[in-house]
Amino acid sequence: MRIIDSIKSILFEQTRSYRGLISVLQRERECLINLDAEKVENLSKEKDTILLRLRLLEEERIRLIKKYSADNGNADSVSLQNLSHLTGDNDFQLIRSQLTSLLQSIQELNDFNMILIERSLSAVRNSVGFLESFGLYINQNNTGAVLSKEI
Repeated sequence: MRIIDSIKSILFEQTRSYRGLISVLQRERECLINLDAEKVENLSKEKDTILLRLRLLEEERIRLIKKYSADNGNADSVSLQNLSHLTGDNDFQLIRSQLTSLLQSIQELNDFNMILIERSLSAVRNSVGFLESFGLYINQNNTGAVLSKEI
């Protein structure tokens, strides 16, 4: 398999994984709206798995592009736009556009979910404060589910 084909294969897999992440973020939003902490926790684990896969794919993509650069005498770092120009293959431009769009969607979904999480935490804090004003103190050792805000 040529190195260009390997790079394309990695990029297509990254695209699929980003689409999967978008799906998880959309499901997470629904669970946050419905205040389903258990499902949010499960989705957080699923997100972590996807993110690990994306990191591995990105490392492999970088390695392959460095190899392509070394094999073709390019001292500069090669971007997808440069690859399109160097190889004459417009697929790299299309993939670049898709990845840009997917990353923007992920950022928007992540920002919205973060707002939902912050509002939920604020409501919980206010409720705890209300209860404490009547002398009822919550056991701080039982914190419940942990929500990940990292993407």
